[in-house]
Amino acid sequence: MRFLTGLRAFHYTARCGGTTAAAQAMGVSQPTVSAHIGALETRYGVQLFAQVGRRLVLTEFGESILVLTNRLFELEEEARELMTDAQGVQRGHLRISAVGPYNVMRMLATFRKAYPRIFVTLSVGDSSQIVERVLNYQADVGVLVHDVRDERVHSIPFRRQRLVVFAPRNHPLAQRTALTLADLDGVEMVVRENGSTTRKVFEQALAEAGVRVRTTMEIGSRESIREAVACGLGLGVVSDIAYVPDPRLRQLPISDLNVHSYAHVICLRERLKSRLVAAFIDQLDAVRAGLAEAAAESDPVIA
Repeated sequence: MRFLTGLRAFHYTARCGGTTAAAQAMGVSQPTVSAHIGALETRYGVQLFAQVGRRLVLTEFGESILVLTNRLFELEEEARELMTDAQGVQRGHLRISAVGPYNVMRMLATFRKAYPRIFVTLSVGDSSQIVERVLNYQADVGVLVHDVRDERVHSIPFRRQRLVVFAPRNHPLAQRTALTLADLDGVEMVVRENGSTTRKVFEQALAEAGVRVRTTMEIGSRESIREAVACGLGLGVVSDIAYVPDPRLRQLPISDLNVHSYAHVICLRERLKSRLVAAFIDQLDAVRAGLAEAAAESDPVIA
């Protein structure tokens, strides 16, 4: 049992990013966590972490052990789910990671109605971070805007998302009732960081149309882009579901902007047997239906 206790302290420290956070997750003191890790390292003559400044960083050997503890404690969680309620999904902890709040909050609203006693934690990051969290067992489910082609990952298409360009309400283009992509030639734009699927799809559409824009700023969140555009720092582009109407902004009517991103829900293939993961996936059809109905009422063009 001492061996498993040491492994648990190591696992939570690696997953939580430090002994203090690990202690909080485990419900013990920070010195206790450090002592368990130290005992494990001393007993087997290994180094699991290296101190880099004020941070603990996994050694190469520690990374190898983490692969095993991920599997070990994931099985423990599955056993707990099974023992907790053999008749159905009633309690548990579902960890979700998403690129933004717009799709996932609709999913959670539907899921929570069906399973009100399930505790959910949500983390936000870019697409690469989400895939990494799913692969490292740090998230049970990921929600992102592209397919993931990895044999370890099960990827479920969720929704096609039309891209929209928006401008400050006093921008010259915001005063026009009809535009084409050619009208964007030379305009200043505020964009997401490299790696953003929305940016990649939009820039491809511009290139195909022979249009060049001037990128003035890269920003890491949609909310910040909205504020930057409202302050007159350039035009912005987001998916339709992420566009929030604002009296300071105007959505531009670009007739030949017919490009989309595609939201996907991902999980590890081996996690499809998890009752919590399966329950979440089972709710997706209901979420899609609700979105399609709302879209049809507001704009019949949106699929």
